[in-house]
Amino acid sequence: MTVAGEPHTDRRLGIALVACSAAVFGLAGVLTKSIDADALTINCWRGLFGGLWITAYVLWRRRGAASPGSLRLGWRGWLLVAIGAAASIAFIAAFKNTYVANVAIIYATAPFLAAALAWLLLRERARPQTMLAAAVSLAGVALIVVAGLGTGRPLGDALALLMTFGSALYMVLIRKFRDTPVVWAGAVSAFLLFVLGWFVTDPLAITGRDAVLLMAFGTSFAVASTLWTEGSRLIPAAEAGLLGSAEVPFAILFGWLFLAELPVWQSLAGGAIVLSAVAWHGLRDWRETRAVPQPAAA
Repeated sequence: MTVAGEPHTDRRLGIALVACSAAVFGLAGVLTKSIDADALTINCWRGLFGGLWITAYVLWRRRGAASPGSLRLGWRGWLLVAIGAAASIAFIAAFKNTYVANVAIIYATAPFLAAALAWLLLRERARPQTMLAAAVSLAGVALIVVAGLGTGRPLGDALALLMTFGSALYMVLIRKFRDTPVVWAGAVSAFLLFVLGWFVTDPLAITGRDAVLLMAFGTSFAVASTLWTEGSRLIPAAEAGLLGSAEVPFAILFGWLFLAELPVWQSLAGGAIVLSAVAWHGLRDWRETRAVPQPAAA
């Protein structure tokens, strides 16, 4: 089964690109905890390197477009910039204050939270299967948060919840502000983090080791974003969402391999609940997509 008008090779390429993006995104926790600098300094340099890469990508896409759209952000674009920057700060700080697995698992509930926000802000009706998966995921997250209260890591789990809310709101606003240059807003958000970190912290007071890791972090973020953007163009949205959820097990695996992190059993149990709900929901979407007859390739 292929996307309308796309050959089999393009679909396989799309699957490979999205799967690779999930693996690269999964390195975020390991890279954050491997860097000795504080969260704002990490965001500063990650913003610079990531912003430069995303800007290069935007310019490359515009060069091949017959009529490239305006890069003017307007108030909608700047709202996305602010939300994206705040979510990024919470994202890095969460990794610094709790297990990588906890952050990854809590973030896996973002699509369900986005469905709830879409209902509140856009009056989009959520499907029963989405509501069921959201309820099950909420139970899993509650178990993780309760476990955090008993291990001295509640701040990190709370920051992960804040980051997830910001990301879900970002997803919904992207749908609402369809004429806004979203990718460019992501680049501006990254540069905003660089400016903020430059004036609030001392970003030059880092070790050579941290400098290399920060460069790798910013580059990996931009590479993962580009892989996701290009790959999701070639496959159905449901399939892209299912493959993208592989970021969670990748993050947990990398945390165990490189940081020897093994969360408490309540976090593992909560993670199993959330991942089961995400996998069930993703498989339902994927099967529904495959069941719809696709037009023959031209």
